[in-house]
Amino acid sequence: MKKTKRAPGEIRAQIAAMPIRRLADGLTEILLVTSRTTQRWIVPKGWPIKGLTAPEAAAREAFEEAGVVGRIVSEPAGRYTYWKRMSDHFTLCEVTLYLLEVERQLSTWAEQGQRRSQWFKLEDAADLVDEPELATAIRSLPVALAV
Repeated sequence: MKKTKRAPGEIRAQIAAMPIRRLADGLTEILLVTSRTTQRWIVPKGWPIKGLTAPEAAAREAFEEAGVVGRIVSEPAGRYTYWKRMSDHFTLCEVTLYLLEVERQLSTWAEQGQRRSQWFKLEDAADLVDEPELATAIRSLPVALAV
């Protein structure tokens, strides 16, 4: 199968899960993972997966990158853009975010040895991520969850 050459400057689409859990005291936490190359804190994300809807693909990324399973919300919870480091250049990506209400985290998963994962209070997570638009999406979660 021949790969099609992308036009310079073309924006690439990615999908991501925002894995959340509600604590007994009513607070919400979000699970962040580190990127494989730069070890920055991010949400589990990746490229669309043939045969899966965007929310299903986001849930798959969360399963592979953080070992979490739960209920994925089919409506996007937000979007953000960032520059992805490729082997020989950077490419602009627009990431569509989907809430994943985590029901459990497995004791072992596919990328466990390649990334760290940790639960954070929303405000702390927003401070830790590098992408300003992702930080804004995380900070707006309490409003989105109140609906």
